[in-house]
Amino acid sequence: LFDIPDIRLFWTDDERFISQFKDGEITKFEPYSKFPPCYKDIAFWLPESWEENNFSELVRNVAGDLVESVELIDQFDNPKKGKTSHCYRINYRAMDRSLTNEEVDKLQEQVRDKAAKDLTVELR
Repeated sequence: LFDIPDIRLFWTDDERFISQFKDGEITKFEPYSKFPPCYKDIAFWLPESWEENNFSELVRNVAGDLVESVELIDQFDNPKKGKTSHCYRINYRAMDRSLTNEEVDKLQEQVRDKAAKDLTVELR
């Protein structure tokens, strides 16, 4: 039924399952990871020309399918410096295994390096 692999999912409160279905619509189930997420934050001062989509694309180019989401969680305007800081939360998660801290730390370091170099952000 709906390509749902395990009938026990019908009793779940998991928003990743529930949000896939709407009353009166037939929808094919899209699998999601049963492994835990690993959240990493990155904060930096924005350059004068800033496009948020460029940062999301950079993260996905570095980590690929291991990135579940990139979310702006804080914004700070410093009137003394005349600059704006953004803090993003990156949610790393694999479909087939738990990620190790070492693996995610390596990806996060690559994201930080590429953001500073390619997007000319000033890391905080």
